[in-house]
Amino acid sequence: MTGPLRRLLPALLGLVVLAVWEGAVRVAAVPVFVLPPPSLILQSLVADAGILLPSLRVTVLITVQAFVLAVVSGVALAVLFSRSRLLAAALYPYAVILQVTPVVAIAPLVVIWVGYERIDLALLILAWIVAFFPILSNATLGLSSVDPNLRDLFRLHGASRWQTLWRLQIPSALPYILAGMKVSGGLALIGAVVAEFVAGSGTASGLAWRIVESGNRLAIPRLFAALLLLSLLGIAIFAALSWLQRRLLRRWHESELGPAQDS
Repeated sequence: MTGPLRRLLPALLGLVVLAVWEGAVRVAAVPVFVLPPPSLILQSLVADAGILLPSLRVTVLITVQAFVLAVVSGVALAVLFSRSRLLAAALYPYAVILQVTPVVAIAPLVVIWVGYERIDLALLILAWIVAFFPILSNATLGLSSVDPNLRDLFRLHGASRWQTLWRLQIPSALPYILAGMKVSGGLALIGAVVAEFVAGSGTASGLAWRIVESGNRLAIPRLFAALLLLSLLGIAIFAALSWLQRRLLRRWHESELGPAQDS
């Protein structure tokens, strides 16, 4: 299979699925409030753009802020863990506890502590909790996986701890950090959506709130249009982080050098 055709294959498959969906719904006369056809969802996306796009902006802001906060805090804490095994032994279990605690269980508490008048801050905290651990886990693994021979070489040449960190550990951990970022990017979006579902407040009118509102009003085409925007946002986040990974690793890391060509 040629390269261009292989790249177009997902889009072609998607068009076939949409065509089958459209035809099946119309032939079976499925009510719109059960399953609207794709053409009606597209019409709703255009007609309700004035409602959906501001909500998309809210969700994007919370997701990006939570992701950046997770990257900064996760990498910083991983560096501290690499400097002190005692600190890592003391704090890592609490990071695990934070990760395994369902966000739906702690969301009401966070909303109460922060206050309904600052619901955006509560959503940011909840999204950060979901997105934080993959960065911390991968960065910690990467920083501790440095080739011991290279570490000895740096020590032999009298490199300082800062030089060893900046010139050896960070580059060695970069593929791990980028892998954690690709997981964390999607989780930040999921965390923002779940947090808004749980918070259940119209004061934070992101896409999750529009889905709830549309369901309550039986505006199912608009509900599907909001879901479509969420899916496109998730794809955009993954594509952007994949592009960043290729740009940073393409000249030196095995994962981006000489990709295998499938026949």
